[in-house]
Amino acid sequence: MIVLFTDFSTRDPYVGQVKARLAAEAPGVPLIDLLHEVPDFNPHAGAHLLAALAGGLPPGAVFLAVVDPGVGMPRGTVVMQAGAHWYVGPDNGLLSVVAARAPDVRLWRIGWRPEGLSATFHGRDLFAPIAAALARGAFPHDRLEAVDALGVEFDAGDLPRIIYIDHYGNAWTGVRGEPPAARVSAAGVEFAPGDCFGAVEKGRGLWFVNSVGLIELAVNRGSAAATYGLRVGDRVDVKRVN
Repeated sequence: MIVLFTDFSTRDPYVGQVKARLAAEAPGVPLIDLLHEVPDFNPHAGAHLLAALAGGLPPGAVFLAVVDPGVGMPRGTVVMQAGAHWYVGPDNGLLSVVAARAPDVRLWRIGWRPEGLSATFHGRDLFAPIAAALARGAFPHDRLEAVDALGVEFDAGDLPRIIYIDHYGNAWTGVRGEPPAARVSAAGVEFAPGDCFGAVEKGRGLWFVNSVGLIELAVNRGSAAATYGLRVGDRVDVKRVN
């Protein structure tokens, strides 16, 4: 299984091009679109999203993770084995939260560069062939070099900011939650605790711990982003209550 996690969007041709390369190089391997709306150019938010989402995938899954604003520049490219999963992507911090939280990690730098490598599309031309080889069970020894550490590492603790807004306007934070012992506020508003959308009246805001374990801000049958002017990167204040 190859799991796609990108900021490419599904509106443009990039996801299709990556899938075509993967289908050619790993025929018959299932392709899972985990998320293609990672906040644009934001590997920091992406790192916390990836760490939250990866736990739901089966052992042996190969994550092709691409949020790569430095593509074409001299940033690193990496393969990582963390726990039961493989990850392929840029060494710009995107994989670092997963790495820091995993019980065991192995790392390789991708030294190989294919002919016809686009300076702006390493997801298709560089990372996809490596991910395909791993998914086929053919570890590409001749293309990789073992390394001891990632080149860029983000703090793997909770991130008290909004890291993702879904199409409903629900705002995911980078804070792992333990309901209901907390007071949560953002944009000058304190949100009521709840365990689901219907815990408050229609149109009211609330916070809860979502299905991947992160504190989320929402409005019952409405958009928290529109109601409160929330954006990715906004600060979220979480005060634990004893």
